Amino acid sequence: MIDFYGTELKTFKANLHAHSTASDGIFTPAELIRRYADAGYDVLALTDHRHTHRIAELDPCGMTLLSGIELHPPGPRGIPWHLIGIGVRENFIGDFANRRTSVQNTMLPDEFIHAQAAVDASNADGGAAFCAHPHWCGLTSGEVASVRHFAGIEVYNHETRYIGKSDSSQLWNEMLDAGRLLPAIAVDDTHRPSGLFGGWTIIAAPSREPSALIAALRRGHFYATQGPELRHIDFHDGIFQAEFSECAAANLLTNTCNGFGFGANDPAGGNASLRSLRVDVGNLPPGSWLRLQLQDASGRSCWAPPIQV
Repeated sequence: MIDFYGTELKTFKANLHAHSTASDGIFTPAELIRRYADAGYDVLALTDHRHTHRIAELDPCGMTLLSGIELHPPGPRGIPWHLIGIGVRENFIGDFANRRTSVQNTMLPDEFIHAQAAVDASNADGGAAFCAHPHWCGLTSGEVASVRHFAGIEVYNHETRYIGKSDSSQLWNEMLDAGRLLPAIAVDDTHRPSGLFGGWTIIAAPSREPSALIAALRRGHFYATQGPELRHIDFHDGIFQAEFSECAAANLLTNTCNGFGFGANDPAGGNASLRSLRVDVGNLPPGSWLRLQLQDASGRSCWAPPIQV
């Protein structure tokens, strides 16, 4: 459970980006599902490249399965977009006429003509659209901000750590400074065994029915993590408060060079084991943003959704 800005909600551990043998992963859908179920996940989205699955025909192994897809419309400077549509229908790609019939170097022929068309189609289909691993792609914050109606971006992508581009926090901060208050997810982007269980998203929802989970994603009721867990988060009358699993450091980031930092041995943290924070941010200018980022003793991070002061 989490107290999410005054609302008590259940929490569900989810991997929202995974590939199977239906595209370029090495696990069959059944193998992928079994591995995540065995690891204690509650939710798994299958997001193969340009391919949706017949979710109802797969054994969920006790989890909730979400239909998903990864799309690659052409992007700026010759960079193809990597966009995740979560919760779209199983026949999603065939239902829209504004897709390209031929795109060079794609694995399948169907593709949307540009990123906005793909995002709008995902949302119209009842899904939630996310920008995948923007740092790995080489996109700028301005380019990502040019596309409207994302449900969020991937702040951490475990698969792309092999070239040191797994963390898109800098790009995220730049978007927040520009007024685009998008939340963020952490994902595995599973392709092979080395990509398993490195980052996940905690969805705060009344139940783990697909409709409730997608509604929570569209509302921004989630946070990204590699391990640390949020228990309570609130902001009222200029006071930011949070409770969480034991951490070594906590940063309350805000616009440009401003912010607040606390360590486990810092008396200013108010808690020797750093399990909670209470920070008066009343002096920040109106319109400022805040986001909490935690780090445990093993160096694993947690990224809370941003809020506006």
